[in-house]
Amino acid sequence: MNLSNIRIGNGYDVHRLVEGRKLILGGVDVPHSMGLDGHSDADALAHALCDALLGALGAGDIGAYFPDTDPKWKGISSLLLLKEVMRMCREKGFELANADSVIVAQKPKLASHLPEMKNNIASALGIETDRINIKATTTEKLGFAGREEGIAAYAVALLIKNDRS
Repeated sequence: MNLSNIRIGNGYDVHRLVEGRKLILGGVDVPHSMGLDGHSDADALAHALCDALLGALGAGDIGAYFPDTDPKWKGISSLLLLKEVMRMCREKGFELANADSVIVAQKPKLASHLPEMKNNIASALGIETDRINIKATTTEKLGFAGREEGIAAYAVALLIKNDRS
């Protein structure tokens, strides 16, 4: 087995919760009194997945490709960014085997939104939903997430070189 054909990457993202913004996670508009602050739609889950994929490629991070200083990305759906990162993976001959992620938020409760997030993420990546896993947890009121100051997301992605490349 050629180990250079298997790549793993991890990603992390965090955004501050603020009033006057929608809370978008995994492409889902989650009902909440606050939303995530950011240049794009601030979807921390999609951003963490982008970084996991880019990490597996050894290609830097999301800020290198979609800088928050570029007005082109202002307000954009992060699912479009994720789709573009997956295109980059395929262009280099890699396919996503699977991805696992965790959203860290004290509130709101996210369990009922996870299936829709999973569908949105799988669709953006062009893969089956059973290759995506999304979990949500609290921090038992500890830290910035526990104080409801922000939401974080962690992700890991496994890429495998496509036999056709």
